[in-house]
Formats: sequence, structure tokens, C-alpha cells
Amino acid sequence: MRIQSVRLRKVSLPLNVPFVTHQAELKERPLIIIEVKDDAGHLGYGEVTAFPNPFYTYETLDTAWHILEDYLIPSLLKNGAVHPSDFAIQNESVQGHPMAKAGLEAALWDLYGKQEGKSLADLLGGTRSSVSAGAVISLGDSLEKDVARLKAEGFQRYKLKVIKGREKEAIETLHEIDPELPIMIDANGQYNPEDMTHLCSLDDHGLTMIEQPFTAGDFYWHKKLQEEMNTPICLDESIMSFHDAVQAVELGSCQIINIKISRVGGLTAAVQIHDFCQSRGIPVWCGGMVESGISKAHNLALASLPNFTIPGDLSGSTRYFHKDLVHPEIVIRGGAIEVPQKAGMGINVDEEYLDEVTLVYDTFS
Repeated sequence: MRIQSVRLRKVSLPLNVPFVTHQAELKERPLIIIEVKDDAGHLGYGEVTAFPNPFYTYETLDTAWHILEDYLIPSLLKNGAVHPSDFAIQNESVQGHPMAKAGLEAALWDLYGKQEGKSLADLLGGTRSSVSAGAVISLGDSLEKDVARLKAEGFQRYKLKVIKGREKEAIETLHEIDPELPIMIDANGQYNPEDMTHLCSLDDHGLTMIEQPFTAGDFYWHKKLQEEMNTPICLDESIMSFHDAVQAVELGSCQIINIKISRVGGLTAAVQIHDFCQSRGIPVWCGGMVESGISKAHNLALASLPNFTIPGDLSGSTRYFHKDLVHPEIVIRGGAIEVPQKAGMGINVDEEYLDEVTLVYDTFS
């Protein structure tokens, strides 16, 4: 790959409504957008989806900027890369910081696709031309109003953020709206081993899965719960790498895995996890991070792989933002989203709007 320069931008996108979990509330979505430029003028785009505060993982946007500026970008400009997957190997000595790594690697994948004239989905081995859309309902949403709109758009899976002790009330509210809704709940690690009996009682509600009931990295108690609970357990925060996915599957800690490109360190690792889970008969789905269309485009390419059999956190551009960073906007039709087929991530960045929402930037060459 021919790499001439790298630009980092801190941006902030206003949200349509606050996104609320039991951990935090977002009224705007700050992000880091990464541009990698080659000597022919091609631009590859990536996105760092860490949050301002370390409530989801230990990474923040500030730590990601530091790691990118002081370690990952200098390494890339010094060593180059023949293929995007080289980047992960070259930076194994940088411990952790998967979201910083994933953002830069994503830009390399986009650039590589544009240089080769191939779509990201083709480069990854995608087999679908469209993928099913799944909605995330935050604690800040109005259930009745929001679900009615989501149903009209055709969303095929509903993930409900919950508060411990009040999840049954929320589930029953959704069932009253539509008893046939495919519902899962996302605990974001708020339960303790003492809550095992309470969690098992949720089997009566016919959930498609419960996501990350215990804290990240707790494979033992997730295994114990899955042995007692009929509802499939899906792991999210626990899966920070390919190695974590292997541990979870081999220990029987879950029946489903949520793959987030940013959480596992990039597309290279995400595809490895997909392939391993496919070989073990473990279905996967693509998680979201309240991200812009840049990350959404990468997610769509990943979700086109064959073992992504469960609708993921895949939504249109207007789900969270009045205006997205890409054009044309990503849209849902009949409960599905088309996988971009043009070179690279297959979608254009609105450079004028990107400049408008940029708070600070720096260029490295």
C-alpha cells in the first residue's frame, strides 16, 4: 500500500435524542475520524468509536488520540503495509487499545479497497448483498412511540437496554405493544453472581438472548449461568480479542457472540472471530457503538459474511443523527440495508459537513 499521510479529526455529532444506558448518557456523539491518504490522492476513512469516559471499556477518545499520535501512526508511516492485515501484526507490541487500532486499520482497509478497485465486502469474503437491521432501544427512548416507528421501518430484532430489577417491566411493555417482537436485553455487565436466580427467571419471557449479564472477562460465572439458563447468553464486553472468543466458546460461557470491529481491534480480528465461531457452530452478530455512517459502512461489509445469521445493531443514518457524515445516507428498506458494492467501504464522505463538525485536527506525514 502507498501511504503518504494520516489525518486525525475530533468531531462531535448532535444526537436526535439522548442515548441512555445505566452507565452513561450521551447528548452528542464525539468521535475520531481517521483519513489515510496515498500518493494517488485516494482517501481511506476509519473511525474510533471510544466514548469520552471509560464506562464501556478502559479506552476513551483522549487515550485513543494519544496512542494513535505517539505510537500507531509513527509505526505505520515508518513500516508501511502491503495489506491492511499487516497493521495488526506490526503493532502487537502495543498492548491493548483495540479501538485506536481498529480505527486506523479501518482506514487502511478502505484505502486498500479503493486502490484495488474492490468493495470491502468482497475483500472480507462477504456473501450477502443486504443485511437485516436490528434496533437498539436506549433508556432515553419512549418505548411506545419508538417501537411503533421502528416496526414501521421493518427492524427485525429489538435490543432493549435495561436496569437491574426493572427489566421485566420493560420486557412486558414491549410484549404489550407486540407479543411477537423478537426481543433481547442488554445488561452491560450490571449483574452479580448473587443475581443468578433472578436472571434465570427471565427464561419465562421468551427472550432471543441476554447480552453480557456479568462484568467483562468473567468467563466463569457466564459459564455457570449458561448451564442454568435456557435463554442463550451473548457476550459483548468480554470479547476484546480473538483469544477471548476462543476462551468463551471452549469454556461454554455463551451460545452467541457479538462482534464489534472497534472492541476486538479491527476487521482482521473480527473476521478471525467470525471464522472460528462458524467452525464451532456459534452464531454471531454485528454490534454497534452509536457510530457515524463511516463505521456503519464497515459494519455492513462485515455483516455480509455468512455466519452473521442474527440481525445486528445495524440502522440507517437517521436513527441517531439528524445528519450523517456520509452521502447518500444509509437507509433501511423492508427491514434490510444494502451492502455497499463500490470500491472500499463503498460510500462517500460528506467532506463539507465533516469540516463543519471537526473540532480539532492534526496531520502526520
